[in-house]
Amino acid sequence: MRIRDVLHISERRQRQAARGMQLFLLLAFVGGLVARNAGVAINALVGLLVTFLPGVLERDLGIPIDAGLALWISAAVFLHALGTITIPGVGKPYVDIWWWDHLTHALSASLVAGVGYATTRAVDLHSEHVSFPARFQFVFILLFVVAFGVLWEVIEFGIGLAASMTGTKGVLTQYGLEDSMLDLVFDTVGAILVAVYGSEQLSEVVDALSDRLADGRDGDARL
Repeated sequence: MRIRDVLHISERRQRQAARGMQLFLLLAFVGGLVARNAGVAINALVGLLVTFLPGVLERDLGIPIDAGLALWISAAVFLHALGTITIPGVGKPYVDIWWWDHLTHALSASLVAGVGYATTRAVDLHSEHVSFPARFQFVFILLFVVAFGVLWEVIEFGIGLAASMTGTKGVLTQYGLEDSMLDLVFDTVGAILVAVYGSEQLSEVVDALSDRLADGRDGDARL
């Protein structure tokens, strides 16, 4: 059973929610430019561009991205961008809401895990010479996400160090070693959720990727 079936959210409502997040990100980008806040503007712009990725994948590569997957992607970048904005009466979520960073890391990590799962599963289905047991896929997804998480923490540290050396305000904030370790823990949580429930959520994507691999192999054979 898919998440949308459990939550009883219609496809129309999911698409409306994704469009609302896109509109918010656009407004946040414009607001960041007006206020000359580079952190808000850049995070909002990057998030807005990411929300168009499902349409590009579906239109140009023929990979089916349903409303639920589009909302999943949009929610991850929306919550990240929202966390950089100071909200009246609340403050800046990344700073003033203790669980915000954990939530965004788990959600973002689930997207990374989804990419890893869909790719390995498609290769497994496509190739007669490659077989990935379920346990291997589970471990691979965890290691894939943790490796990506470590890379992200290094990027955050590097951006923070560069900003400190140049006297500018960084677009990403690194809060220390303890925060990085917690980030990796919640990255792992997101990876586990995908490893356990990914087969239902990503089945159509896996089939499409497998078909594209098959088409590529048939084209090479004809040559």
